[in-house]
Order: sequence, then C-alpha cells, then structure tokens
Amino acid sequence: MNDAPHAKQSLRLWLRLLTCTTSIEKKARAMLNARFGTTLPRFDVLAALEREPDGLTMSALSELLLVSNGNVTPIVSRLVEDGLVTRTQDKADRRVLRVKLTAKGRRDFRAMAGEHERWIDRLLADLAEPEISQLLAGLARLRTSIERSGL
Repeated sequence: MNDAPHAKQSLRLWLRLLTCTTSIEKKARAMLNARFGTTLPRFDVLAALEREPDGLTMSALSELLLVSNGNVTPIVSRLVEDGLVTRTQDKADRRVLRVKLTAKGRRDFRAMAGEHERWIDRLLADLAEPEISQLLAGLARLRTSIERSGL
C-alpha cells in the first residue's frame, strides 16, 4: 500500500474526475438521443470528420477516436446509410477506405455541435470563468504528470 502523504487525496481526485466525466457523458448521450436520435459514438465520428475536410482513412479515424477498426466500421456503415458520410476506396491504395462528411452530414453535425456546446455550457454554468481557467491549468498539469509517470 502506498503511504505517500497525498495518496488518499490522489485517489479521491481520480474518483471525482471519473464521477464528473461519467455524469457529463451520460447527460450528453441522453440529450443527443432525445434531440437528434443519435449516439455519442456517431457524434464523435462526425466531429472527427468535421475537422478533416479531405476525410480520414478508416485506420486514421480509429486511431483518432482511440478505438479499433471493428468498433468504427458499423458506425460508419450506418452513417453511410443515413447519407451523412461517404466511404470510398483510396486512389493510391484500393485496400484503404476513406471516410468523408457529405454536405448533409456537415449540416447535421453543425446543428448537433451547436446544441452540444450549449448543453455543456449549461452543465458547467455554476463555474465562473476564473474557476474554469484554473481547472484547465490544473488538468494540463495532471495530464503531464500522467504522461511522465511511466506506467
């Protein structure tokens, strides 16, 4: 057992971060489903593609979302069926599939993203701007600490 002076506080912090993240994610999932009839994974795929006008390969999309190709494939297939993305073979390597937003996909995502931003803003409304800045700075230090841990 770790007897470091701040070990208990570190554990409490991790649990609080997990609780807050889980709570926000649960609410975001519910709001996306209720308002747009969509899922958070679909929203995440659309968000990744929105940032890449030329689209992404399936492998790059999987890496970006930190999931396997097997997890992304059915989501992309449904998005293709719904007319939100296209999936085409790469001209240089026919084994590679490239996924890109359609005009409808871009419009639909922008509507979802605008509401999503307002929802998150409402969820965090009790925090003043200086508190948000302080949390962001602390979380940046936390991420650096995690990356340096060597675990």
